[in-house]
Amino acid sequence: MTTARPLGRRGVRPWLAVPLLAALLAGCGIRSTQVPTDFGPAPSRVPCALSGTDISTQSSRGVPVQVFLLCSAQLVTVDRSVRIPDGTAEAARRVLVAQGLLDELAETPSPPEQQAGYTTDVRGGMTVSGPRGRDPENTLRLSTPPENLTRAALAQIVCTFADSAAAEDDGSVVLGGPVPAPLRSYQCTPEVRSDPGTNAPPSSAVEG
Repeated sequence: MTTARPLGRRGVRPWLAVPLLAALLAGCGIRSTQVPTDFGPAPSRVPCALSGTDISTQSSRGVPVQVFLLCSAQLVTVDRSVRIPDGTAEAARRVLVAQGLLDELAETPSPPEQQAGYTTDVRGGMTVSGPRGRDPENTLRLSTPPENLTRAALAQIVCTFADSAAAEDDGSVVLGGPVPAPLRSYQCTPEVRSDPGTNAPPSSAVEG
């Protein structure tokens, strides 16, 4: 009489382990991936960030200054320079600096700046002059009345002037349009710098 041999365990074949592992992973809530996931190319430039090389190419010989451009809906400073003749009197120097700043604000941002997201709302052709008649000596009169500028453009001009030799000691800027337009004293605040499209520079009337 032949005794039946007990059935022994056979090793799990490798080709059976693959679907078994996949089923276990699915049961644990983990989805198996057979190909790498493509999230797209990494960004080539951080918004509002310029490299040292980019920054150094933006200014030429002259008085170093900074102007406020728009980037990511905020005001961000970039380096520029303006030319002032030697021996220029202080009053005339102030107006020349203001005009140079206006010209720089109206310039189209350089290719590296555009790639980083910089823009400007200030249009070319605007001029600035000093006080007229009974104006306070710190007055700057624009050829375009401030109230006719976009909110962002006015913020760019006010904050750029307030951060320069064109400003008063307290950082305020007295602006007006052509004579006899009234004058106002403008300030550049953190709120304006963080959201110039929404927050207009605060101002108060100035007696001329």
